Amino acid sequence: MGPPPHLTRMRRRPLLTFALCLPLTRLAGAQASEPEADDAPAGLPQYKVSAAALQAAVGQRFPLRYPVPGLLNLDVQLPTLHLLPALNRLGAEMAVEAAGPALNRSHQGTLDVEFALRYEPTDRTVRAHQLRLKRLQFPTLQPGVVALLNTYAPALAEGALLEVVLHRMRPQDLTLPDGLGMQPGSITVTPEGLTIGFVPKPLS
Repeated sequence: MGPPPHLTRMRRRPLLTFALCLPLTRLAGAQASEPEADDAPAGLPQYKVSAAALQAAVGQRFPLRYPVPGLLNLDVQLPTLHLLPALNRLGAEMAVEAAGPALNRSHQGTLDVEFALRYEPTDRTVRAHQLRLKRLQFPTLQPGVVALLNTYAPALAEGALLEVVLHRMRPQDLTLPDGLGMQPGSITVTPEGLTIGFVPKPLS
């Protein structure tokens, strides 16, 4: 004779609970071992900026003229931006024209810089930060003149790109993160552009 009906029902309940929980446990394990492609925690909001959008934004500032008083003018043309994910930085290459009373004709050169990025919360902008001059070259100028121009190169690079706005977020872009008590934090350079991560707001 089999067990009473009430004992059978009691035995079935733990088995049913285990059967329902097992798929959920497996799903949680799969999510932990297979993170998103950018290794961001699942469920956290992210904001992406394309390389094309960055290039369009930086173009609004150029061309730019930098005078060397009494000698010449350096005219800086639109930079070409390069994504440097391995360094988490951007590179910029700019054509520069040198012309003025100290030169018998105009000369074409290039200015190369690298920079990091920072988020400015007061106006919701992503800005060029920690500028690093790589080189200023003028192949047709005398070496002594190039050496002289290189003394002005750091100021030229800073005037061209330091704290330049590369992107401005709209208020509606921050509505969801703000509702979750989060604010822009990390900025990661990817092969496609930028990924802005969000972090919890500090407790007031």
